[in-house]
Amino acid sequence: MKLIDSILTQAASIAAVRRDIHAHPELCFQEVRTADVVAQKLTDWDIPVHRGLGTTGVVGIVHGRDGGKSGRAIGLRADMDALPMQEHNTFAHASQHAGKMHACGHDGHVAMLLAAAQHLSKHRNFDGTVYLIFQPAEEGGGGAREMIKDGLFEQFPVEAVFGMHNWPGMAVGTFAASAGPVMASSNEFHIVIRGKGSHAALPHNGIDPVPVACQMVQAFQTIITRNKKPVDAGVISVTMIHTGEATNVVPDSCEIQGTVRTFTFEVLDLIERRMQEIAEHTCAAFGATVEFKFKRNYPPTVNHPAETAFAREVMAEIVGADRVVEQEPTMGAEDFSYMLQARPGCYAFIANGDGDHREMGHGGGPCTLHNPSYDFNDDLIPLGATFWVRLTEKWLGQPRAGGAV
Repeated sequence: MKLIDSILTQAASIAAVRRDIHAHPELCFQEVRTADVVAQKLTDWDIPVHRGLGTTGVVGIVHGRDGGKSGRAIGLRADMDALPMQEHNTFAHASQHAGKMHACGHDGHVAMLLAAAQHLSKHRNFDGTVYLIFQPAEEGGGGAREMIKDGLFEQFPVEAVFGMHNWPGMAVGTFAASAGPVMASSNEFHIVIRGKGSHAALPHNGIDPVPVACQMVQAFQTIITRNKKPVDAGVISVTMIHTGEATNVVPDSCEIQGTVRTFTFEVLDLIERRMQEIAEHTCAAFGATVEFKFKRNYPPTVNHPAETAFAREVMAEIVGADRVVEQEPTMGAEDFSYMLQARPGCYAFIANGDGDHREMGHGGGPCTLHNPSYDFNDDLIPLGATFWVRLTEKWLGQPRAGGAV
């Protein structure tokens, strides 16, 4: 493993920053303290800072040895927000704020990019500019979308943009990256079936929404098994059904909610259309009415082939080709998808291990994402930072036509 010595030397101090951020988690669009910490560190390293994109976003600007005169630029992104969940860990750097926790490793993502920033600013072994994008509100707020709306790529034009997420379960020292869809679109539905309430002993006097809901939920799965091509991925999960208040009363209405995940807009269009048709016609068959709402949240995260191949080459130079694997697509979602819609790039994964790195006082659960016993592995900081630095140097060292689209 070919790590950069100066990054290794500073790894402990950057890990301390990571633990400080972990102890003070902030939810989406509330990352004021985190943004302050990031901005102060960048300023300490003579990196100009732009603040306020996407409410709490921070962009650091590092020009190379040419002062950025070449006009070339690359973007590196780390997310900053925490999750609204209670941490079960009790070690020294556990969350100090009830109901808030860095359970997805965004504190570590910030740390890896900060470590890279420190080295890039000191050595500037490249021509052009690297924009360090510290993004708010990945966990449901669409911070990437909001930064783009606020002019991220107009103010900081890049040839390509790259992001990286830690991935529990893979052995430390391993990277994963694949071209094409790597994370799914995230969508949600809210359906209200309106019937006619009655005494439960006299159901013929009403229109019971409960059997309507049961028929509807079952029928939704035929979209996956009979409407969608078997080779296309798609998930419909009904996760909430709310109805009734008493055992002897047929309720007036029933609410159904859940999520839909796909890798393509074509499959998403199909699922939304068929769900609405099934909801409307099922209710009509029973004499009920329906309110159907379908909300599209994050689009699929789709990596660009040239940029992904480039990232894999850099990874292989650091850890060896045998430790750079294909990333199996996951039905989880990620708002870096908006950046990949706006610019070519790659969303990669760095192995977080199996949890053995956790200190005394960790929770009894597994070290998996969105788990109250999770903690980021600080051993990744020099490896992730080395990747960011080598990616920047190699990208800006190639001819413009070599990888830019």
